[in-house]
Amino acid sequence: MSHPYLAPVIDLVRRAGEAILPHWRNEIKVHEKADASPVTAADMAAHHLLADGLCALDAAIPVLSEEDCELGLAERAGWTRWWLVDPLDGTKEFINGSEEFTVNVALIERGQVLFGVVGIPANGRCYYGGADFGSWRAEADGATQPLRVRHTPPERFTVVASRRHSSPAQERLLAGLGQRFGELELASVGSSLKLCLVAEGSADCYPRLAPTSQWDTAAAQGVLEGAGGEVLDVEGRPLSYEAREHYLNPSFLALPRDVGWRAELIELARG
Repeated sequence: MSHPYLAPVIDLVRRAGEAILPHWRNEIKVHEKADASPVTAADMAAHHLLADGLCALDAAIPVLSEEDCELGLAERAGWTRWWLVDPLDGTKEFINGSEEFTVNVALIERGQVLFGVVGIPANGRCYYGGADFGSWRAEADGATQPLRVRHTPPERFTVVASRRHSSPAQERLLAGLGQRFGELELASVGSSLKLCLVAEGSADCYPRLAPTSQWDTAAAQGVLEGAGGEVLDVEGRPLSYEAREHYLNPSFLALPRDVGWRAELIELARG
């Protein structure tokens, strides 16, 4: 099973990546948005390509992009299906010349991710999938591989830990996991690739106890759910995307579904 819009969205994400690349590792002006986060011409080039392309694909589905999010709750509350877009996730990594930036597009229906597409412009790789039809990783040459979370670490338990967003709460959680599983392997990667590491079985969990926005997570959450994973808040409820006044996510935990240590992880996250 697939979705009729999946293939054209994969193509749009690849094209958005191509629009970004001429700016990468070149001199580029960085502007500061109202929330003090950076934005560049590359962000805007990808935004316009995606917004126009998604509208052309189905004009009845509204688009919410990080670069065009000044929409009131009264308008968004009436949406039952909508696109959630981060044209360039990992702008700081992009500015610093790292390869760890992505293009993210998710289709949301009644607060749930139908599918998500995460493209990596620097190497042409693309992750895509959704809970109802599975997930895949496609390389630049077209080779594809189905994704599946792992339930048993081959060696050490691997936790995805953000470079930029550690906190006392996260350090306590890591200490608790270390007591449970022994010495941990820490994987650090930028942008939505954190969730993709869990989806492809390269890591065991990704606890995020610091702020993120809805467009940071939705596409990769679709990939993880299609690979047999889940994203929960610290009360154990699935992370969802109903319209609300602000776009911030609660703290969350990304992990394989049906693992025996699920309740322990939630308890550790609660502190």
